[in-house]
Amino acid sequence: MIEKNNKKTIRSWAFFDWANSAYNLVITSTIFPVYYVAITTTKAHGDEVTFFGKTFINTVLSNYALAFAYLIMVILLPILSSYADAKGRKKFFMKLFTYLGSFACMGLFFFKLETLETGIICFVLAAMGYVGGVMFNNAYLPIIATAENQDKVSAQGFSYGYIGSVILQLICFVFVLKPDLFGITDPSLPAQISFLLVGIWWFVFAQIPFKALPKDVPQTSHVDQGIIKSSFSEFVKVWNQLKQMKFLKTYLFAFFFYSMGVQTIMLAAAGFGAKVLKLESGSLIAVILIIQLVAILGAWIMSLLAKKIGNTNVLIIVVLVWIACCIYGYSIVNETQFYALAAIVGLIMGGIQSLSRSTYSKHIPEHSNDTASFFSFYDATEKLAIVIGLFSFAMIEGITHNMRQSIIALASFFIVGLVFLLFLKKIEAKESLKL
Repeated sequence: MIEKNNKKTIRSWAFFDWANSAYNLVITSTIFPVYYVAITTTKAHGDEVTFFGKTFINTVLSNYALAFAYLIMVILLPILSSYADAKGRKKFFMKLFTYLGSFACMGLFFFKLETLETGIICFVLAAMGYVGGVMFNNAYLPIIATAENQDKVSAQGFSYGYIGSVILQLICFVFVLKPDLFGITDPSLPAQISFLLVGIWWFVFAQIPFKALPKDVPQTSHVDQGIIKSSFSEFVKVWNQLKQMKFLKTYLFAFFFYSMGVQTIMLAAAGFGAKVLKLESGSLIAVILIIQLVAILGAWIMSLLAKKIGNTNVLIIVVLVWIACCIYGYSIVNETQFYALAAIVGLIMGGIQSLSRSTYSKHIPEHSNDTASFFSFYDATEKLAIVIGLFSFAMIEGITHNMRQSIIALASFFIVGLVFLLFLKKIEAKESLKL
């Protein structure tokens, strides 16, 4: 029997966020986007690049590549998670995706304009590794913590992630802004070293949860079945359960729409600052650091607020703030305004991510052995939202050549998510009356 609420186990679990969040900060949010825009913007071709013979706007290509990575994971996760639950292989797949992502980040050390195709492939593989690792890590939340503690534990994980990523970001920051301290003369090398450090950091610190998390127990009914049959049986079982759970079904719709906005803003923010506001790399990194530091506070504030007024009420308030941020983001024209927006986004970003995970986790049937399968629906929903969000963002920019138009379009996703959260309130009220 696994001991829940064990402080040592929870700390070790939180170190997975510490390990992989460096990827999310350095690769998707700060140094990589700035470096990518810099090396793919030339006097001869402007912001257009050639990828396997086809021409793209540089940021459109990177957004399409990221969307492709997430789309592949949307397809794979339900199959792999069902198999992992049936065969007791959650930790195996958690390790597999972690090693794929960390080594792909190390591969980005060799990324230059001349190696664009290889660099984009590593970029895609790193994203796939991150997504897969996060999903299987999320599946441990209801295993290691009781429902009443899951908001707090989820916030602890995100806080560890923000702290760990900021520490590595500061190390990378020294290489990027003070290359002369290390005798570096190649302008590409500081960013490339940063990508290498992310891979090493991710690989090394992931060993802490790998060692401490409980061993998987295969479900005896599936032990003798093959991967296809056991995966299908497990998927159908969880799908049938989910169909009967009105709260989770409605919640996933709300989560899908507001995630389209949240995740796209997070992934496209640095590109917007670099291209539209013409911010220096140092300013961009400083902005993202502000977001990360404020997000630590946001995760804990939302966790405490959820205890007082309930998870759904907090999510409704936060989504309303996101809508206001989209409207404000459309109109900003200078660095000071970008800093102000970053502070607000950081506060609500940490809260909405942490609370979204724990809200879903708390409604998974207690003592369920199907946590990976349940969380595959959650993570597949989020990644499909990112695919559509990034594709929409890239498509609108490609048509209008104006990122501002893409940002205002994101507000519509938040509005639809808000409508589903209001439906969720009614479901909660009905369920509480039954109790």
